[in-house]
Amino acid sequence: MARKKKELPLLENITITDVAAEGKAIARVDNLVVFIPYVVPGDVADLQVTRKKHNYAEAEAVRIHHYSDKRATPFCTHYGVCGGCQWQCLAYPEQLRYKQKQVVDNLTRIGKVELPEISPILGSELTEGYRNKLEYTFSNKRWLTREEVAQNVVYEQMNAVGFHIPGAFDKVLAIDKCWLQDDISNRIRNAVRDYAYAHGYTFINLRTHEGMLRNMIVRTSSTGELMVILVAQVQGEAEMEKFRELLAYTGDTFPEITSLLYVINNKVNDSIGDLEVHTFRGEDHIFEEMEGLRFKVGPKSFYQTNSRQAYRLYQVARDFAGLTGEELVYDLYTGTGTIANFVSRQARQVIGIEYVPEAIEDARVNSAINGIGNTLFFAGDMKDILTPDFIRTHGRPDVIITDPPRAGMHPDVVDVILQAEPQRIVYVSCNPATQARDLQLLDGKYRVTHVQPVDMFPHTYHVENVVRLKRRG
Repeated sequence: MARKKKELPLLENITITDVAAEGKAIARVDNLVVFIPYVVPGDVADLQVTRKKHNYAEAEAVRIHHYSDKRATPFCTHYGVCGGCQWQCLAYPEQLRYKQKQVVDNLTRIGKVELPEISPILGSELTEGYRNKLEYTFSNKRWLTREEVAQNVVYEQMNAVGFHIPGAFDKVLAIDKCWLQDDISNRIRNAVRDYAYAHGYTFINLRTHEGMLRNMIVRTSSTGELMVILVAQVQGEAEMEKFRELLAYTGDTFPEITSLLYVINNKVNDSIGDLEVHTFRGEDHIFEEMEGLRFKVGPKSFYQTNSRQAYRLYQVARDFAGLTGEELVYDLYTGTGTIANFVSRQARQVIGIEYVPEAIEDARVNSAINGIGNTLFFAGDMKDILTPDFIRTHGRPDVIITDPPRAGMHPDVVDVILQAEPQRIVYVSCNPATQARDLQLLDGKYRVTHVQPVDMFPHTYHVENVVRLKRRG
């Protein structure tokens, strides 16, 4: 006999009080902490509990009795369904306030180190169209919203191109207009979609892996260049010819595309890191520009996705480094060497280390393009490359700039930094929680002198933070 499913409670007239670390809002009911998406502090709502544990619960707002004065009207028709831009309902000044609070809370509660006054967060000049890269997914299983299911909406086309629905890997929400990138991205995506509909192209079934069209990546740049990458599963010359027809249509319809590329992916996963990228028309790269420096961006290159805020972030990192032209700088997790090349004119030498070999090749190319001769780049696992022997060979750094992934720095890397004893450390982080943990590990020899949060991703809960540390004594 099947167990009877436990009925979860409806909580009525509950006031939303705060924002949690991952973008959901918080309410407190007796001793229970409740996490709710798509509401803001000050809202009063009825909450339907969807999951309940001993001391916390997750819920959905099923009715709002009073709207907070912190609210903003979401501008995207896909808001609340696609899973992105969770904070569109929160006014931008309030978003910044809560991001600042997130940084303060993490550094004080997790780091537990002595802190200076934390500088006000640098907000993004653009809050729409700020991304320079978006990736869309094709699928033969269009996601239907609750309203569409309830109304028995029937679409002529169940193929869709858009974004994965959170928690449903094989379903894709059909996107008509996304506000994250310049509108050229919408026009290209919709034109490719309509051509594919009209000419009978198959979209991938993400469970059975049947179908042709898989992904489309659009990259824009501050120089006005435009890259489009179409990814398809192709079997035989007849399918390849059909795919070429789609590529030709895309290039002919949008002559502003300066780099039209394609990838044949016959694997069961969507990653293209191990696949060859072919040039159909134009160049195999685009350029970004910053203070007269040009950065080559290929189809697999990492580049900060908010170009304008990346410039402000790198300015902060350079200012915190306090360079005079005499320093040896180590740039850890250098990626494509953007920071390394950006600070090189103010340093004696910059040494960059990065795990991905292709990124290091990009970093060397970027130095060559800009006539920079005082950089050295090394590829490999950070904890294996950055060793006491490496420092003895290449010199003790005066300044270390580190920009690790969300997981933060490996303890072995922290140990070598402590042994190297640079005068200053500039720690750039996309995750203040792991940054705070690492600051605690560095606290014995270093004190925090400056903290500068930077908002790279409006309408999301993500925040970057830059910390300057100075050697004690």
